[in-house]
Amino acid sequence: MLKGSAKRVATQPVDALFIDRWSPRAMSGEALSEPELLKLFEAARWAPSCGNFQPWRFLYARRDTDFWPAFLELLSPKNRSWAQRAGALVLVISRTHFDGDGRACATHSFDAGAAWQNLALQAWLGELVAHAIAGFDAERARRVLRVPAAYAIEAMIVLGRRGDPALLDDALRQREVPSDRRPLAASVCEGPFNL
Repeated sequence: MLKGSAKRVATQPVDALFIDRWSPRAMSGEALSEPELLKLFEAARWAPSCGNFQPWRFLYARRDTDFWPAFLELLSPKNRSWAQRAGALVLVISRTHFDGDGRACATHSFDAGAAWQNLALQAWLGELVAHAIAGFDAERARRVLRVPAAYAIEAMIVLGRRGDPALLDDALRQREVPSDRRPLAASVCEGPFNL
């Protein structure tokens, strides 16, 4: 299994998976197979959601397929510079209203985030890179990929196998290390907001 950084230290006893997992950008350029992707989507499928609504949906393109250029063109130039060596690109969307009665699902983004986390952890366990990005043209994605208005566009996920960081530009190569997290006390408080 891939490992994070020795500099990352938990202040509470949690599984090493949560400390080791990070989001590299250096990828090999090797395509991911359909079974590899389906395994990731299966992990995402088991995420919790409000009323078991499962609002997340995934649109994807594997490298060297007919859909690849359309997905890659959606990325900002900076993200495209490294994501061009990905094995697959995935657009995460979520249904904003419950089926049937049409009530708004206030947790659709939260639930889609849980599905993304399951996918990311499964990728890490399979020694794959999973890097979520916001640097893409969401409105163009809606048009090009024919995303209905009933869905929110959440994020793009760049998937692949680890590659040589030397292929990244200087600025990205310097950032190609696991990042730390702010102290727990800066994110959590008992009772009313006091952060």
